[in-house]
Amino acid sequence: MAKNIILVRHAKSDWSVFGQKDFDRTLNQRGLFDAPRMGMELLKREVNPQLIIASPASRTKATSVFLAEQLKYNTDNIEFHEELYEASSRNVLSIINGISNSVETAMLVGHNPTFTHIAEYFTKKDIGNIPTCGVVSIHFDVDDWAVISGQTGEMKFFIYPKMFWSVEDDT
Repeated sequence: MAKNIILVRHAKSDWSVFGQKDFDRTLNQRGLFDAPRMGMELLKREVNPQLIIASPASRTKATSVFLAEQLKYNTDNIEFHEELYEASSRNVLSIINGISNSVETAMLVGHNPTFTHIAEYFTKKDIGNIPTCGVVSIHFDVDDWAVISGQTGEMKFFIYPKMFWSVEDDT
């Protein structure tokens, strides 16, 4: 049984509240539009995570719930891991290496720049930047999450909202 990681950067967040803590920023209008639409795109691609792990930041929680709803994943089963907020690539790798081998596909919802770095680390691809609500799907030809490391993955797809609709669509 091979392993698949779906890395999702949170949707666009709201910066309009002066002095608000980064952790508490919610999604803005575009983020509220993009997250469910990207969930529909993932459904079209037959993405079926058995596990969703997300950062507990407000914008990341909301993004993960929108995605889960579109993918028919029980939102009560989303796992929120404190260490995904302001995570290093090493933290993300540790989380991935600790996933139960009964899981074939896991989705992680988190933050940049770490998610771009870890996607590049796994795939040897020069991604540069995963935009907000961008998704990178990586396939590993292994049976054990613990052996996943650098340059062991193959990028299956890299998608982001502007590929499917223009910025004007978010009004």
